[in-house]
Amino acid sequence: MRLLHTMLRVGDLDQSLKFYCDVLGMKLLRKKDYPGGEFTLAFVGYGDESETAVLELTHNWDQTAPYDLGDGYGHVAIGVQDIYGLCDRLKADGVKVTREPGPMKHGTTVIAFLEDPDGYKIELIDKG
Repeated sequence: MRLLHTMLRVGDLDQSLKFYCDVLGMKLLRKKDYPGGEFTLAFVGYGDESETAVLELTHNWDQTAPYDLGDGYGHVAIGVQDIYGLCDRLKADGVKVTREPGPMKHGTTVIAFLEDPDGYKIELIDKG
């Protein structure tokens, strides 16, 4: 067994694709409209789905109100190089950094948090 993907419901698919692909550097792996169900699925990630876990962005065409993210969802984590420089660049591009980079509480791993266009939390973990 292996983890295949995590699904996030998004309000504006184009805005979400711009965030995940243009800002975070993922690739759009595949995208398909389902007119009968009135939704679109877009899969994004850093590698091929046959080898790595990816994100499934689901856009329901009739959804007009923001989704309730609930209190059970935590975050998606991404390993990065130069977390301090990256966060500076992301903030300059208008990305909402909700926790500045620095050592995690009760540890030494350097992390930061940001939000995607729908408010989902993304944890950056410095690997460099």
